[in-house]
Amino acid sequence: MSILHILQKNTVESLQVLYGQDFSEQDFQVNQTKPEFEGDYTVVLFSLVKRLKLSPDAIGNALGGHLVKTYPELFTGFNIIKGFLNLSVANSYWISLLEKNHNDVCFGKQAMNGKRVMVEYSSPNTNKPLHLGHLRNNFLGWSVAEILKANGYEVFKSCIVNDRGIHICKSMIAWQLFADGATPASTHTKGDHFVGDYYVKFNDEYKKQVSELMEKGMSKENAEKEAPIMQATQQMLLDWEAGEPDVMELWKRMNSWVYEGFDVTYKNIGSDFDKTYYESNTYLLGKKIVEEGLAKGVFVKDPDNSVWIDLTNDGLDRKIVQRKDGTSVYITQDIGLAQQKYEEYKIDQSIYVIGDEQNYHMKVLKLIAEKLGLPNAENIYHLSYGMVELPTGKMKSREGTVVDADDLVDEMIATAKQHTEDLGKVKDFTTEELASLYKTIGLGAMKFYLLRVDPKKKMIFNPQESIDFHGFTGPFIQYTYARIKSILRKETLQPGASLGADLLPLEKEILITLEQYPTIVMQAGREQNPSAIANYLFHLAQVFNSFYAEHSIANAENESKKQLRLQLSSMTANILKSGTALLGIQVPERM
Repeated sequence: MSILHILQKNTVESLQVLYGQDFSEQDFQVNQTKPEFEGDYTVVLFSLVKRLKLSPDAIGNALGGHLVKTYPELFTGFNIIKGFLNLSVANSYWISLLEKNHNDVCFGKQAMNGKRVMVEYSSPNTNKPLHLGHLRNNFLGWSVAEILKANGYEVFKSCIVNDRGIHICKSMIAWQLFADGATPASTHTKGDHFVGDYYVKFNDEYKKQVSELMEKGMSKENAEKEAPIMQATQQMLLDWEAGEPDVMELWKRMNSWVYEGFDVTYKNIGSDFDKTYYESNTYLLGKKIVEEGLAKGVFVKDPDNSVWIDLTNDGLDRKIVQRKDGTSVYITQDIGLAQQKYEEYKIDQSIYVIGDEQNYHMKVLKLIAEKLGLPNAENIYHLSYGMVELPTGKMKSREGTVVDADDLVDEMIATAKQHTEDLGKVKDFTTEELASLYKTIGLGAMKFYLLRVDPKKKMIFNPQESIDFHGFTGPFIQYTYARIKSILRKETLQPGASLGADLLPLEKEILITLEQYPTIVMQAGREQNPSAIANYLFHLAQVFNSFYAEHSIANAENESKKQLRLQLSSMTANILKSGTALLGIQVPERM
């Protein structure tokens, strides 16, 4: 139990003893004391004034005195400033925490709780390579999965690949028209990039044909429908749905090129899945559920045989769940897949990491699942995140202005190399060690920058800013870790050494920050928000660097003080490594 929870519990018990009433932790606030005041934790008293009909000072004096008298092993003193009760926590508490946990690499992680969660992320299309938006999605989904594991959940990471539909056929038609038999191998091109190039070629040709038809007097609307390349694409989709052998063979062949490319990218960025679903296998799911929904009266059939659900009483609108020709729509597939996930994994919660442009769709999915009585429908959760852009603006894949994930990773590694060489501290590294270091720093910079922002917020990704060794960045944290490891290589930690009883302000500040790590991990899991961990790690690195700039470790005042600072360093390094691992970031032993 954290000192914050202990303090809340003790405050509740003290208030009940003092005033003979029932209290709970919701009746008051406890915060870390502001640096300009004496104390470690502050109880905010204003919410108690009206109920107790006493002044803040009267409540504070009674409560502070009772806490210090009743729990002398925890609290050594208090002061009251304008309605705030500031409590000082005994040094013995902090030193005991350090002695028990300075070498515990599992500090902050919870025991298994018996609950199962599936986190779905990535969801690429097979007509183009992964791009910057996919990177935020992958890093966010992967990190949330790891954070939930740290909170005791059994987690399954899944991906749904959008491998069918008109957009896939566009690349296929363009390849037939323009490739002249070219392949990724023959052109020395990564498979997903190769197929993506033909998606762009389709759009170029389509715009050209539409323009030509409009010059002949056709309206834009009709020209977009009548363009030969679009007509051919729509026919190809019909042929695919009919299982036409030549179309199916080309579809499988081109998708295989894309999957090979995806695999390289996923491995490079450290993203993986326990289960991959394919839309071509799931698009017929849900048809049986539609029949069951009709029988239950959840769905209604219109005169043209299309099937709908009326959600107007729920603040939404009517939603089609089956076309008049009996074919599925996206929501039908998603309903079927939601049930399949539960049947396969018996999950307690299903988390969908999907951009905020799908907020409405996800509301409809959850509502329909609940009305149908699907298992654990109430625990469908949409982890909605804002779009990510570059300083140059939005990206459009059909126009070829998307920043490919592979290109961005390469740029980050090159930027990491430039910044590291400018610092001039890696002259004794081998070529292989340098290559590994540049990748570790480059990927760490990108992941931290994309995860340090609350997922719900839109953001702009600036590659140069993300790699500043002195800013709010991943490399700053990595550098702090490497600095600590360098200290620990030079000095000897002595197990069981006496640490003394005194703590200087910066030593105590580090300990207060270290002690908060388990609470931060729980908060990040509860909110499914990796930025809570990113912000905490940055603060911890700042506090350590302030301490290190002020106090020597190698030339400490005495041996007990040296051992105290070495244990502080060890625990800080362990938490920096543990926390960055939850973000998918590696930390180098030296840099």
